[in-house]
Amino acid sequence: MRVRKAVIPAAGWGTRFLPATKAQPKEMLPLVDTPIIQFVVEEAIASGIEDILIITGRGKRAIEDHFDRSVELETFLTRNRKEGLLSSVKDLGNMADIHFVRQKEQLGLGHAILQARQHVGDEPFAVLLGDEIFVGAPPCLGQLMDVHEGLGGGSVVGVQEVVWEDVSRYGVIRPQQIRDRFYRALDLVEKPARHEAPSNLAIIGRYVLDPAIFEVLAETQPGRNGEIQLTDGLRQLNGSAPVYAYYPDTRRYDVGEKLGYLKATIELALERSELTEEFGDYLEELVGGRKRAQLRLARG
Repeated sequence: MRVRKAVIPAAGWGTRFLPATKAQPKEMLPLVDTPIIQFVVEEAIASGIEDILIITGRGKRAIEDHFDRSVELETFLTRNRKEGLLSSVKDLGNMADIHFVRQKEQLGLGHAILQARQHVGDEPFAVLLGDEIFVGAPPCLGQLMDVHEGLGGGSVVGVQEVVWEDVSRYGVIRPQQIRDRFYRALDLVEKPARHEAPSNLAIIGRYVLDPAIFEVLAETQPGRNGEIQLTDGLRQLNGSAPVYAYYPDTRRYDVGEKLGYLKATIELALERSELTEEFGDYLEELVGGRKRAQLRLARG
């Protein structure tokens, strides 16, 4: 069955970005002038997704407002003949069929996915984490969807090599390579210690899942941090329905942490035609000045 629906969990507290996220969702933090969540939604649409369910929580109303129409703003832009901005604002309300449901308690990613059970029904679906963005063509999710379609079923998780010191931050697979970039996940382990990790192929924030995962998650007991982990659910599912892994050919930014957010902001700004020259010159001057200052300090 073709994948038509996507789920975007976006209910987290965003504690790494406090105090900025005290009164606004981390998913609404801008990369230049576009909120993080919009990049995620645009990737889903570019991959062929028709129906999107965003899992939110208390204090996340700004996400719903962002994808809703704003008649007052449209009137203001029309009156002031700001056609380009008007078009971009109107497009937000017509991007896709977008729905929202609240996760009333933050009990883990697996629990968040479980909130989509009634909406998704009995068909395969995609999951895009709201704090990771991918840049490249074809889109990351689209690559996983193509793999899933070729398999005719099962689940496919996106993976990426990470340095061994970071494996404890991720779910990790024990891979059996089938071909270049494509693996059978023989096992999946949530945030293992380095000496327990079966590989350094970490699960990243893109999935295509068999609907059987809902039944498994409903029975999954809390794991790490007392939360229902999606990786634990996939590990149980793997006994009856195969889980595969694909290493997508895209650029990934973990914008849920500060360094990744800053890297994404700078690199995306440099790709903007109206910013690349002036901003690039500024960065060269800034870095050059810092190096000169370091040399002066070294010379005493």
